[in-house]
Amino acid sequence: MSETVVVIYSGGMDSFTLLHLARARGHQVHALSFDYGQRHVRELEYARNVCEEAGIPHKVIDISALGAVMAGSALTADVDVPEGHYEEDSMKATVVPNRNMILLSLATGYAVTAGAGAVWYGAHGGDHAIYPDCRPEFVEKMDAVCRVANYEPVAIEAPFMAMDKSAILAEGLKLNLDYSQTWTCYNGRDRACGRCGSCVERREAFATHGLVDPLPYEDAD
Repeated sequence: MSETVVVIYSGGMDSFTLLHLARARGHQVHALSFDYGQRHVRELEYARNVCEEAGIPHKVIDISALGAVMAGSALTADVDVPEGHYEEDSMKATVVPNRNMILLSLATGYAVTAGAGAVWYGAHGGDHAIYPDCRPEFVEKMDAVCRVANYEPVAIEAPFMAMDKSAILAEGLKLNLDYSQTWTCYNGRDRACGRCGSCVERREAFATHGLVDPLPYEDAD
């Protein structure tokens, strides 16, 4: 019998790959997305479309009311999104306080309800420099507590923890995934900006594989 897993699915490139990797491994997948007041909320439109087309059970949970206790990030406030690489100190402005602990806690509750044995999320090696809640020690401790928080143990897994964006893309290319179905840009405009850390890292990943990102960019004209 295949295992049921809950995948935290933002609609971005990493979680899109993770979602399909879970299915490719034979898991029964429940996708869970969150509206936490992010300026790039259009990623949720992409998530809905992908799940509807693939017939994947999908819930979108509105936790935007928590904005008062998750404030100050360039992703949720009227603050300019920094440009450049994640290694640059300016990218700390994109940290949303305690976001992944909150999302993983809610996803664990849903996993118990759905009869899932694990929650997967797309933290990866490129996030380590900036995001404390994407580092191995965080995942290890969240995994430990979520295994004992309920009568039903739920594992917290980050299959991409040792991979960078290029390696994640390589996994998706093996699965013939269409990345035009994803949204990565931290700005919520009609086209991806091409300059924020998320866009820069994404474009570099495609370039590494000798490919052009299928998303339309503002500087493409």
